[in-house]
Amino acid sequence: MSNIKNAFANGKAFIPFITAGDPSPEITGELVLQMAEAGADLIELGIPFSDPVAEGEVIQAANMRALSGGVTADKIFELVKHIRDKCTVPIVFMTYANPVFRYGAEKFLGNCREAGVDGIIIPDLPYEEKEEIQPFCSKYGVTLISMISPASGSRIKMIAKEAEGFIYCVSSMGVTGVRQHIGDEVKEMVKLVKTVNDIPCAVGFGVSTPGQAAKMAGYADGVIVGSAIVRIIGEYGRECVPHVAGYVRMMKSAIEKVK
Repeated sequence: MSNIKNAFANGKAFIPFITAGDPSPEITGELVLQMAEAGADLIELGIPFSDPVAEGEVIQAANMRALSGGVTADKIFELVKHIRDKCTVPIVFMTYANPVFRYGAEKFLGNCREAGVDGIIIPDLPYEEKEEIQPFCSKYGVTLISMISPASGSRIKMIAKEAEGFIYCVSSMGVTGVRQHIGDEVKEMVKLVKTVNDIPCAVGFGVSTPGQAAKMAGYADGVIVGSAIVRIIGEYGRECVPHVAGYVRMMKSAIEKVK
């Protein structure tokens, strides 16, 4: 069983997202270890980028903080190598096509393998263009995670059929960010996926409260939370680790109660 599949092997998975290097690489390393300790089943690390088109203002600000602190892809690869000495929880990179291709796709995926990165999510890489990166993912054993959204419509079955690891189900249209209300479209998307592929589905974009997480876990295999965690990091800066760990513990507890 792959490391990513393991994340979903023991009930509903809680998947936190943080921006690598915000507020510093050292604290990112501490955050990963403490989130794993607090119950995170898989951790998404965002690679800072100057034009993160899928992100709302909270994560955009985190990108800017990390970049202004001098964070680079190479520093993040080194960071993950150090994390891997102490932590086996699956790690997935969230990045954009531009940084990967600018770095060199084969070199980037080779470095992912070397560092111990399990998967990669590229929100602005259309399904129809995934062959530009899939061969390198396959060569180096890094899972390319597919995303679907309410806009995917008739393409959902096609995307789901070839998906690997898990499917990232975007709960609603627009950019990332905390939402008061999350509609039911995502429930139908999960149902549709399961008709063609028995692959774990994790819901993200907008989830921030234990109640929302429990609701999503009622029909999905995992819950992804980014902006609410990144907001805590922005608020507490270098003192953020215990606050984030407490939040992860609370959210994991909320979805553990869902059968």
